[in-house]
Amino acid sequence: MTKVLVPFDFSEEAQNALDFTLAFASKLDNVSIEVLHVLEIPATTSMGTMGGGEMMGDIENQIFFVELMDKRKKQLSDLESAHQNKPYAFKSTIKLGNAFKSIQSSILEEDPDLVVMGSKGSSGLEEVLIGSNTEKVVRTARCPVVTIKSKVNPSDLKKIVFASDFRSNSAEIAARLKRLQHIFGAEVYLVIVNTPGNFETTRESISRIKRFAKEFGFENVKAEVYNSTSEENGIIEFAEDIDADLIAMATSGRTGFLHLITGSIAEDVVNHAKRPVWTLRVED
Repeated sequence: MTKVLVPFDFSEEAQNALDFTLAFASKLDNVSIEVLHVLEIPATTSMGTMGGGEMMGDIENQIFFVELMDKRKKQLSDLESAHQNKPYAFKSTIKLGNAFKSIQSSILEEDPDLVVMGSKGSSGLEEVLIGSNTEKVVRTARCPVVTIKSKVNPSDLKKIVFASDFRSNSAEIAARLKRLQHIFGAEVYLVIVNTPGNFETTRESISRIKRFAKEFGFENVKAEVYNSTSEENGIIEFAEDIDADLIAMATSGRTGFLHLITGSIAEDVVNHAKRPVWTLRVED
């Protein structure tokens, strides 16, 4: 069985992710879809030093939360009913707490084969300080994550860009990429982005890509080298130039101070690309 986890907050982006998952499920046999909704518990307020004033607001918050919980339970129940007797299994779960931590715990508990998330992306101070929940899931999930920002039909995914430096080739990445190519019947572009600070000749780059393709038995692939000011910009620009349907990348599991220093190209691409992005964490 292929298990797919879909974090769902009833936003337009989340609905796009769910629609993609449902269409994707029709391409495979024996698929189980779990929709996860996280309700953040409102912070309780205490009485002010002068008495009164804040308690009423606290009660109103609690009443609103209970009403919202009932509403979400009804919405998810209706969603489950709408997907009964389908070719796939469908269930929903509600968790209380922090969105990222709840998604992270569900990934550990359910051990899905794939996570599909909607994302708006983030920019400016939000991106620098905390990033989005999607970026955090991409960095920590031990299964592939597909990030969706707009309506996407899986049947249209015929051009896949896989960006890497192809220096540390992973058999798991290669196997999953081949599976992705097979599911969608897609052509894969294997691309290295050349930057001013990390320049090498086209001959060197193409040679490394061809070794990767030969080692793991890829067919219907193209080796490409693209010049840009940064890896992130180059990946996004190349995908735009060839009108790619999906970007695929590996990401590292770095966290904390080291992550702040080095950043992650994959997370930046997830955050800024308009196209769907497939990522898989590899161990450092």
